[in-house]
Amino acid sequence: MAQTPSPYDLSAPGQAQLQALAEQLSPEERRILLSQGTEPPFCGGLLDNHEEGSYICRLCALPLFSSACKFESGSGWPSFYAPYHPDHIRELADISHGMRRVEIRCARCDCHLGHVFPDGPPPTGLRYCLNSASLGFCASGDAKPDPLKRGETGFL
Repeated sequence: MAQTPSPYDLSAPGQAQLQALAEQLSPEERRILLSQGTEPPFCGGLLDNHEEGSYICRLCALPLFSSACKFESGSGWPSFYAPYHPDHIRELADISHGMRRVEIRCARCDCHLGHVFPDGPPPTGLRYCLNSASLGFCASGDAKPDPLKRGETGFL
């Protein structure tokens, strides 16, 4: 079955716009999003969030995951079995720290989000393991932030 294209503008923000958005991040968020860091397990603010809504990129606000796909993995990080839209996530081989993993990044702004592992629940069998610091959360019914000023204030 063919995938419907993303309704969001996935073109990368300009360098000046990225720099302005990065200046609004905390030092810890910059370390994780821009320098491929990882927050310690069981300390992220979104780990125990059980509200209905969407998890968005902390930098550019692209929708990344839905609460409908969140599950308790026991890993210490927010985990999801499928992305909001496959085009919103970019995968890269990661051989750092003596391991072979798949890093996931925001497809629009290229920020580090976490990793994906093949040990998740049905229907995908995948576990997208995210840093809370990489994400923002919009409760169902709330307006989506639009830091890139692209008119993307709702969820499609």
